[in-house]
Amino acid sequence: MTQQADGTAGTHAHEVATFAGGCFWCVEAVFEQVRGVSRIVSGYTGGHISNPTYEQVCGGMTGHAEAVQVTFDPAAVSFPDLLRIFFSTHDPTTRNRQGPDEGPQYRSAVYYSSPDQQRDVEAVMAELTTAELWPRPFVTEVVPLGTFFVAETYHQQYFRNNQSAPYCQFIIAPKVAKFRGHFLDKLKA
Repeated sequence: MTQQADGTAGTHAHEVATFAGGCFWCVEAVFEQVRGVSRIVSGYTGGHISNPTYEQVCGGMTGHAEAVQVTFDPAAVSFPDLLRIFFSTHDPTTRNRQGPDEGPQYRSAVYYSSPDQQRDVEAVMAELTTAELWPRPFVTEVVPLGTFFVAETYHQQYFRNNQSAPYCQFIIAPKVAKFRGHFLDKLKA
């Protein structure tokens, strides 16, 4: 038995992946749907100040990206599969912009926490580049994970708690629908 990220006993060791792909509400909402994902935390990483606030990050001066940390069971969903989901549910070829959200805090990035994760990111990006899914090259940053700061409570499970909000209906819901349409075999029961 191993101890899982939530403190409960389990038979598999859980791993953590950190992604930035625009608004963290969107990325979080997609990964909440994935079988094998046990926890998602929205936050900030990649910047140069400690304990940034949402207002500071949105000001674009802290260097942080809005990001999510995804705790997952690699026996249920592999890190490369999480990467394929990530790359297919945002535009990894647009620098500092996803839909209506613009600024360095909305950049596309994968923050790896091990050499194996770095190799997997590079391999999946090469695979998807060869498949020519996008007309432009990737601009996704592939960088080591530094300190991850948990975002304010009202950002956590935002889509789940605010589905009737216009941003959720017009921006997040189509991303979730795209995921559900392309990754039926990866959906939670």
